Amino acid sequence: MYVCICNAVTDRDIRQAVEQGACSLDCLQEKLAVSTCCGQCADHATACLERMLGEIEDTVAA
Repeated sequence: MYVCICNAVTDRDIRQAVEQGACSLDCLQEKLAVSTCCGQCADHATACLERMLGEIEDTVAA
């Protein structure tokens, strides 16, 4: 699913960035340019980031 239409960033792109070490919206902006145009996706991108960080944390803990 697209998270950032302006830069064609998907939730899969965010997942991959998190797997490569992204841990904040700033990191995602550097790696993917998410939320760097209109900014409308910042909340959704942050929610995706937090969800994926939680999933990775759960996997590591298991």
